Amino acid sequence: MSTKTPATTLAVAAAVAASATAACASAPPVGPLPAGPTSTIATTAGELVAVALPHRSGGRSWRIARAFNSSVVREVSEADVGANVVIVFKATGAGTATLRFALTRGETAKALESRTFVVRVR
Repeated sequence: MSTKTPATTLAVAAAVAASATAACASAPPVGPLPAGPTSTIATTAGELVAVALPHRSGGRSWRIARAFNSSVVREVSEADVGANVVIVFKATGAGTATLRFALTRGETAKALESRTFVVRVR
């Protein structure tokens, strides 16, 4: 039987939320994006959409570079598949979401490459 009071539970929850926020805020935002290819994807609500980004060596990794319309798509998984990083999104509602990715060295702000995917959900 737990003897925690509501105040103790609230304090623990606040500490966990604060540490989660600090962890998310550790990477600087990505700066200007160099020109890169753009692809357009048309789908319907409820479907999954996957984008594949090529692995790069030398400590470089792909990051979501800009906010996107999360009422249209939401990320559901990410995996290394062969020579690519595959990110899967679920189409959650009608509209358009622009997914912009930047290749950076670690979690720096400088974008070395970019890829853009425009997802149109009917």
